[in-house]
Amino acid sequence: MQSQYKPYDYLESFSRIDEILSANSASFEELNSIPSREKLTFTNGYYVMCSAVWVDIRDSSSLPDYHKRPTLAKLYRAYLSEVVAIINGNIDCAEINIIGDGVSAIFDTKYKADIESVFRVGYEIVSLNRVLNYKLRKRDIREIKIGVGMSYGRALMVKAGYKGSKINDVVWMGDVLNSAAKLSNFANKTFSDGPIMVSESIYMNLDEHSQSFLKYNYTRQCYHGNVIHTGMEEWYQANCID
Repeated sequence: MQSQYKPYDYLESFSRIDEILSANSASFEELNSIPSREKLTFTNGYYVMCSAVWVDIRDSSSLPDYHKRPTLAKLYRAYLSEVVAIINGNIDCAEINIIGDGVSAIFDTKYKADIESVFRVGYEIVSLNRVLNYKLRKRDIREIKIGVGMSYGRALMVKAGYKGSKINDVVWMGDVLNSAAKLSNFANKTFSDGPIMVSESIYMNLDEHSQSFLKYNYTRQCYHGNVIHTGMEEWYQANCID
């Protein structure tokens, strides 16, 4: 978010700290679904059950060794644009954030069918990566490997930022986010790690058909697989095989 200049007043700052730290813990409510952002203030918050997805590029720090910045900018723009498009195309998506070359998202998953749709987001991203890599190869741009991590659990949703200004955002806290980020970091890291890694809480909420594409990863203590979207794979086979 763009900054908005205002001279710093340390007395006001110290007062704001006291106000934040003295907030009543009872103002953090338990809800069955993710509420509107407009309901958040600087003194309340909501505990919600949700699903988290994290997508990251493997070994992205090495990419500047192969390409100059304009080429890297095009690579990152293409990758981020379409990963966000897939995530944003899920009706249950409540939040999307871009952190460097990573993308994180929160989904309002009240029912098992909602978690199934989040799993679909994951394997659509894997199939997208196959098409993207073909297009990168055709332009002599280095291919990328991505890891997708998914988890389901309880998170705390709060508004944080600079009170009295427009500089604020929704912050999500909880193990569900940390788990998704950790699984994304493991995914596609070695030959034996699938590009999708899901927590047990995600796996147990999938139907038997979806579960059949995943295997238990004893090293990472999660479920993983190389799952693809059938329609996207058919397009790849028809259009991306030289």
